[in-house]
Amino acid sequence: MIRNNRHKYSVSAMCAVLQLPRSTYYYEAKIRDHKVEELTTLIIKIFKDSRNIYGQRKIKKELQKQGWTVSRRRIGRIMKQQGLVSKYTVAQFKTKKATVNESGIGNVLNRNFKQAKELKVVVSDLTYVRVRKKWHYICILVDLYNREIIGYSSGPQKNAELVHRAFSSVKYNLNHLE
Repeated sequence: MIRNNRHKYSVSAMCAVLQLPRSTYYYEAKIRDHKVEELTTLIIKIFKDSRNIYGQRKIKKELQKQGWTVSRRRIGRIMKQQGLVSKYTVAQFKTKKATVNESGIGNVLNRNFKQAKELKVVVSDLTYVRVRKKWHYICILVDLYNREIIGYSSGPQKNAELVHRAFSSVKYNLNHLE
């Protein structure tokens, strides 16, 4: 419509009447539909040639070497559509379902984390870290009086043995305390 009436009215006036930005009229898509197919096959080829290693950034560099200007987002969309995932994606921690200790211990501490007596309240925490591409667990025992770590252990499995070793590493006698 704008193109047909360009000789009678200004492009700016017609865009204003139609409530369109002028840039919409002048916009030309950089990649047409037939080029999207060519780009997709090129991305798949680059990905396969890299032995499924390259991600968006490296594929973008390769495309630039071949004269293509494509955003990483577009490359990412095409990779997702084609199911292309790099071998070197960041490993995510996957929790394992295990039997849960459903003992009926109440909330004795009641969020009273400030303690006046040493070794009166000892708390523990289990966490995981990545060591040589495998997950390892750390059990830490902390005295709430001064926030000092009084015992710890680590290992490849999260089990009772890990906690037992943490208590074994404590240098204090916890049995006689209240």
